[in-house]
Parts: sequence; structure tokens; C-alpha cells
Amino acid sequence: MIAKPATKYQPIAPVALPDRQWPTRSITRAPVWLSTDLRDGNQALFEPMNGERKMKLFAELVRIGFKEIEVGFPAASQTDFDFVRRLIDEHLIPDDVTIMVMTQSREDLIARTVEAVKGAPRAIVHLYNATAPAWRRIVFGMNVTQVMQLISHHVGYLKQLTDAQPATQWTLQYSPETFSATELSVSLKACQTAIAAWSAGPGRPIIINLPTTVENATPNVFADQIEWMDRHLSPREHIVLSVHPHNDRGTGVAAAELAMMAGADRVEGCLFGNGERCGNVDIVTLALNMYTQGVHPNLDFSDITSVARIAEECTALPVHPRHPYAGDLVFTAFSGSHQDAIKKGFAAQDPNALWEVPYLPIDPADLGRTYDSVIRVNSQSGKGGIAFLLEREHGVVMPRRMQVEFSAVVQRQTDTSEGEMTGDALWALFQTTYLRAPAHAAITCHSHRIDDDGQGIELDVTIDGTRQTLRGQGNGPIAATVDALGLPLRVDHYEERATGTGAHAQALAIVEAAMDGVAGATFGAGSSHNIVTASVQAIVSVANRLMARRGRAQTSKTIAASA
Repeated sequence: MIAKPATKYQPIAPVALPDRQWPTRSITRAPVWLSTDLRDGNQALFEPMNGERKMKLFAELVRIGFKEIEVGFPAASQTDFDFVRRLIDEHLIPDDVTIMVMTQSREDLIARTVEAVKGAPRAIVHLYNATAPAWRRIVFGMNVTQVMQLISHHVGYLKQLTDAQPATQWTLQYSPETFSATELSVSLKACQTAIAAWSAGPGRPIIINLPTTVENATPNVFADQIEWMDRHLSPREHIVLSVHPHNDRGTGVAAAELAMMAGADRVEGCLFGNGERCGNVDIVTLALNMYTQGVHPNLDFSDITSVARIAEECTALPVHPRHPYAGDLVFTAFSGSHQDAIKKGFAAQDPNALWEVPYLPIDPADLGRTYDSVIRVNSQSGKGGIAFLLEREHGVVMPRRMQVEFSAVVQRQTDTSEGEMTGDALWALFQTTYLRAPAHAAITCHSHRIDDDGQGIELDVTIDGTRQTLRGQGNGPIAATVDALGLPLRVDHYEERATGTGAHAQALAIVEAAMDGVAGATFGAGSSHNIVTASVQAIVSVANRLMARRGRAQTSKTIAASA
């Protein structure tokens, strides 16, 4: 780092807006959300998603409640082109969802983009070009007049092509890329040029999207820029003012919040903040920030763990354990003083009153998370080392979320015994919790047999005291066992590993699963010399634990009703 950074870097100039209004406003309603996970988020991955992963994430975005989804850059990728065509040709786009595609300002790319989208009931075509001085000078060698000519020509060309496809309801989204680094007068001129070339007006709206392509100032400066544009764009009543914040300074969420206060109607971003460089604005955080202020975001994050697991599977990017609202550890307190305050908060909380539990800005139950892992022990509280002892002494390596769950079991045990738990006692508790069927287990598996191809399974089980044979099919022993049991189980995670070495090594299978009607997910485990046997045991284990949890929940409801 140089001693005098001002000789190399300069701050962005403030906006002359002495009568700015946004500081006195509040966010009172949800914006129009646009997910760009399948486009901006996808291009930022080490390995971009294939068609099937994109389809799975598209279905999840629809389930969450996004009504506008950017599905790709079809002119730049055959995978994207084929994915867009599949959505349209197989009628996979819900009636209330509009897809968006992106293209640079080049005639061949625009034509290819329209070819990809034609036939869709509704489509947004996102056309962009860079407008900032450095890009004009260094990248394109254009002056402002030439940039405006480029915009007018290519928007006009897009209008010509889309007017020839009246079966689709077309909307233009124009972005002066690098808006946050462009002179406001030039940005306004670029937008008004696009508005005129598109003939925006009654029955023909336009989306003007203003990105912080590279975040370069504090969020208040971006809010000033948005309010200035909000005041000057015309005809404003036919313009949807959108923002696309990036996170280069780590303030993408703040920039989006202030931009909404400054007049933005619409926000583009990604689940968990994926995107180029430091990412796009994090829609999960932004939406749930609104929720904690009493404003429903019109997105469904009532099973945040499932959303995180699907996003991780499709993008191959982990959700940080300290990620706001969604991280595995954000509702976990290790500190003794925090634990005490949270315990007292839960004891005092009236279920019909405003939320007021210390250290928890949101009720975990609203996100489908249980209270089991809110308070847990670690080495700092004098009862820790759970994962360390199990791995060192018994070769058991638990997934992080299983560590959170099991630590709550350990804490209940240590609270009862008021003593330190040894490694052997810890192992016995692990076996009792996950590996040994309780005396009154709903399901007891005696034996199993699998087909030669591993696609079918036959189970000899006792269910509620009745011995019977069950058969199931699936793409492996796990899926076949779930099918045989006939329960509404969803397996979110599976892993296997050896405990011990040599002839005495055992296979340990661990599954994480959820069940319809039961809040949260839980774990089960199985151990055997045979990995298939261990896998079957793990599914039976987790099924018993979920059914026991469902039984306790129903009993609690009955008691509450009778009281």
C-alpha cells in the first residue's frame, strides 16, 4: 500500500442535491424483485450450471415467489439458448412469471436473443452498454454523441425485431452499464435516448435499470444518484426504475435499501449475494431485513435451510455459516452471557406479542429453523470439544449442522448430570441418539435385500408392532428405502465414511432429512461393515427421529388446545 493513496485514487464527487428527500423516508413495501441467479450469478461460478442445475434453481426461484427471473445470456452461450428454448417450448414458465434475457448492443447478438425468446407469453430483453468516461475513452473510443447514436440504433433495431413478433408481450430493460461512475447528465441522456427509441408510453412501459456495476462510493451517494434520476426521467409514470447493486465495497445491501428510499421500484440481485467479484446484492438479506421491520417482502423464506441447500447444490458455492439469517451458526450462542439472555428471553416471550428475545433479531421459527441449536456449548463454555472427542476417539466426523444438533443433546445431558462428559459417555450418547432404535421406535428394520442393479429394495420391518415386508424403487439404496417406507421424507444431505481402519473398520452413513408437517431438518445415522446396510439404518434412524418430533409437536398442540 502506498503512503499517500490520494495520489492514486480519488473519491467520487458528491451529488448536488441539497433538498434530497430519501433520508426522511422509510421502506414500507416490497419492490419488484428480479433474480439474476441464472445469469449474473451463473457467469460468476467456477463451473457454470448445466441445464438441469439451472432448471432446478429456476423451479426454486418460482417457488420462493420471484415474478421476474433473468434466465440467461442466450446470444453468448448455447447452453443458455437451449435452456431458454426449453422453458418456452415445454411451457415451464408459470403464467405469473416473466423471464428476462440479456444482450449487448450488437445487431447479431440482439437478433439471436430475440430468436431465443420468441414465443414466450411475456419477455423482458435487457439491453446495455457502458457509459462511464473511462469506458468511453479506453474501451470503446467513443464520445458522448457516438454513444447516444449507438443506443438509438440498437434499441430501434430491437424494437423492429420485437414488433414483428406480436405473440409475445415485449418489454425493454435498458441499463447504462457503469451508471454509478457516469456523469448524471450523460446517464440521463442515455436513458432518455433509449426511452425515445423504444417509444415508451401508455401500454408500452420500459424498465430503466441503474447498476452499481462497480461499487465506488458510500451508499448515500448512490441514493443521491437514484433520487436525481427519479426526478429527471420522463415520462416517469411509464418507467419502472430498477437498481442492480454490486458489493465491491461490501455495502450492496445498504445501497439497495437507500435506493428504494430514493425512488427505486425494482431490485435485481442473487440469493445469498452471488455474482461477479464481490457479488450482487444479497436478496435473502435484503428481503429479511424488511421482514424484521414489519414489511413482508413477498418472497417465501419460511424454509431457509432448504433454500440454502438447493442454492449450494446448484451453484457449488457454500453458504457461509455466519451468513445473515441463513448461516448454520447465526442462531447459535456460544457465550454464557448470551445463552443466559436468550434463555430468559424465550421464557418471557409472549407468543402473541412483538418479538423481543435478546440477540435474536428474528424468530428462527419464521424461517423454519428450530430452537434446538440456538443455545449450545463449546470449549469456551467448559463443556465443549464434542466434535473433537468423537473424531479423535471414535473416528466419527459429523457434518457441521449435525454438530449443532448433537451439541444441544449433549447440553441437555450435561445440564442433568451437572458434570463433564467423557469421550466414552459422549460416544454412548451418540449411539443412543442416532444408532440404536429406542424401545418404542415406530420403525424397526430387521433385514433388507437389494436388487442386483441396486435400484430396488425389500425391507423386513416392524412398524408400530406389526412385522411386514416393504418394497421400494429408486436410483440407489437411499431413494429406494425412502420409497419403501412411504413417508413424506426429503433427504437434504448424505455422506458416508469409515470409522477405524483395517479389518475392524465400520462404515458410518449420515443423512439429513426433513418431513412434511415437521419444522426443521434432523439427522440419522447407521453403522455397519456394509455401506448399504448402514445407509438403510440411517434412513430408518432419521425417519424415527422425525416421527418422534412430529408426535411431540402434536401432543403440545393438544395440551395447548385443552388449556
